[in-house]
Amino acid sequence: MTALAIDHVILASADIHATSVRLERDHGLASLPGGRHEGHGTGNRIVPLGDAYIEVMGVVDEAEAAASPMGAWLREQTAAGDRVAALCLRTDGPGLGEIAGRLGLRPLLMSRDAPGGVTLSWRLAGLPEAMADPSRPFFIDWHVPDDQHPARGVAPHRVEPAGFAWVELAGDPAAIGDWLGVAVPGVRVTGAPAPDVRAAVAVASGGEVLLD
Repeated sequence: MTALAIDHVILASADIHATSVRLERDHGLASLPGGRHEGHGTGNRIVPLGDAYIEVMGVVDEAEAAASPMGAWLREQTAAGDRVAALCLRTDGPGLGEIAGRLGLRPLLMSRDAPGGVTLSWRLAGLPEAMADPSRPFFIDWHVPDDQHPARGVAPHRVEPAGFAWVELAGDPAAIGDWLGVAVPGVRVTGAPAPDVRAAVAVASGGEVLLD
């Protein structure tokens, strides 16, 4: 079966700047400039954690977002404030093809312009399903050198993050297991009447930062 690893979680935000300031003020987690997702009216800032990252994501162009399912989804997610909205799992190209075939998904090529004139590109599978059901992660295959992966950025954190302590997928455990296909390090599955996703960042001191 295809090996999977936690790549990032989306922290949906109604105000990317305000959320980034709060993460640094309250938890010592600094962020770096991200970029824009052309055609969707959305953008992000990146909180690098070494082997994974937090994507603080929100609407940056109201008109463009109004015509985008992703923009509408972010507006819905942030109606009551910031929230962890989705988990993304990383694999390689053949692995993404295997997952897409097994689950009947259509991979989508995406890109964004990052600071410094660098364009990052990747393929996604399962994003619409993750937007509809937060207990279903989506999957990514990066088309960038390892040192340009967003998790590798150097941010002036006041704590020393060590990736995610855990990400919890809540819902129907059997359905979640079927979706994943394999056990994923750091991902735990719990039963719940309504689908949800939660996450906590591990810090080197042994503590955890629960994202909210």
